[in-house]
Amino acid sequence: MTVLPNAAVDRRTVLLAGLSAGAGAVAAAALPSAAAAARAVFQHGIASGDPLPGGILLWTRVTPTPESTPASGLGPQVEVTWQVATDAGFGAVVRSGTVTTGPDRDHTVKIDVDGLSPATTYWYRFGLAGTWSPTGRTMTAPAAADAVARLRAGVVSCANWEAGWFSAYRHLAERGDLNLVIHLGDYLYEYGTGEFDAGGKVVRRTAPEHETLTLADYRTRHALYKTDPDLKALHASVPWIITWDDHEVANDMWSGGAENHTPGAEGDFAARVAAARQAYAEWMPVRLAADGHIYRRLRYGDLFELSMLDLRTYRSEQADGADVDDPDRTIAGAGQLSWLTDGLVGSTAIWKLVGNPVMISRLDVLTLPAWLLGPLGELIGVPQNGVVINADQWDGYNADRERLVDTLRAHRTKDVVFLTGDIHTSWANELTTKDTGPANPAAAEFVVPSVTSDNINDYLGTAAGGPLSLLAASLIRATNPHVRWVETDGHGYGVLEVTRSRCRMDWYHLADRTRKDTTVKWVQGWSVGRGSSKIRKESAPA
Repeated sequence: MTVLPNAAVDRRTVLLAGLSAGAGAVAAAALPSAAAAARAVFQHGIASGDPLPGGILLWTRVTPTPESTPASGLGPQVEVTWQVATDAGFGAVVRSGTVTTGPDRDHTVKIDVDGLSPATTYWYRFGLAGTWSPTGRTMTAPAAADAVARLRAGVVSCANWEAGWFSAYRHLAERGDLNLVIHLGDYLYEYGTGEFDAGGKVVRRTAPEHETLTLADYRTRHALYKTDPDLKALHASVPWIITWDDHEVANDMWSGGAENHTPGAEGDFAARVAAARQAYAEWMPVRLAADGHIYRRLRYGDLFELSMLDLRTYRSEQADGADVDDPDRTIAGAGQLSWLTDGLVGSTAIWKLVGNPVMISRLDVLTLPAWLLGPLGELIGVPQNGVVINADQWDGYNADRERLVDTLRAHRTKDVVFLTGDIHTSWANELTTKDTGPANPAAAEFVVPSVTSDNINDYLGTAAGGPLSLLAASLIRATNPHVRWVETDGHGYGVLEVTRSRCRMDWYHLADRTRKDTTVKWVQGWSVGRGSSKIRKESAPA
């Protein structure tokens, strides 16, 4: 199927161009008594993820008896029914089945449904003992050869329960024009109550109230997050594509430990990782490989391929000073980096998108990078890309970044866009290194803010948009010409629009993350045109 942007389009392209019809069908149509039963059995919502041209991953969690609470290990083995239909009333069920779950997997359910049609909207639900869950809406991806005109996605990162309400998810769910949500990590946080909140204020207490260390702890924390009504609404409205960052285990995690893990006092780190990963596999609508790895690639027709990265499992321990240039250190691991570069270079899609948990663009503060200072930089020991402020980002792993960029340049690979989270702030960047020089970026990078987690003004205890935040932004821009825009205070989300001619991000910030009813406003839009890595500012929302 070939559809040009301005030609008459068939139903597949219409769906991928921003389908809004049926967005209100995600609520269960049921009598009050049936709705109450559904709420009791399906307390943690429903979700879909990782859309393929012929399949989708479906998820839920059931509470078959009152004692079958998350992490309790209690309750019976039960059979859960699932249905997928082409209509919200389930008059045309196209796939169905049953699956057994129990306390061994915390009563979670994951179904990898196949045999579906490409680029099609479906409705799905789960049933237990005559009680049906709310209805979810999902969409399959178009076939690889399909010409797709447009796609819109919500892009989010860093949702800390104690720091506010998940109103960003509510506003995304209410849009009605999204095809999917891309979550770039820190879906949840491991801290205990009061350890990481809203600038010193606990908006709502977490569970368990201590730091998560065991399988029961991580199961309980996942369960808590999935009681949030705004999170549940967004999960039920569109499929999600998700990767993890550090807080799904512990802050500043690397392959052999983490800043927020004390060996001995907090047990064996490998055991902690295994517990966190098991809970994640149970509770998240993510398709993991047989060996448990999460990095993967999904394609949407000829429009784009999305490579989702794991920048925690294989990375070397964080370093500083000139050690950040050590070629033996890695952020991605040799296998994943090779998979990424081969995929980007060999892709036949128009856009090559990268789900990138931590910022890849340089952040030079206080000094120029050594490649601009020349021999003086080497003499005084300045790292190749300048003094590293945050060695937890790609800045701490210069060799991997340069290997990636050099490969893109060697193969003249164009139209690469990094979608980034983690840093809690909003950025529009052009990716440059010593080999590209400042004028010839290799890719564009769009960084979304946190959903709720603290950023500059929260740490400083100042009002958003205050003089210290403005000074920080101006200093960053002054020493980083490749950073075209940065905003250090806003919480919210991005909306990505991909068309055949451009890739664009719009940033939306909440008025107040600590209010359930907070409003949201558009603050900035930046885009990159096909064939160029130079980004430009947009004057109004897409």
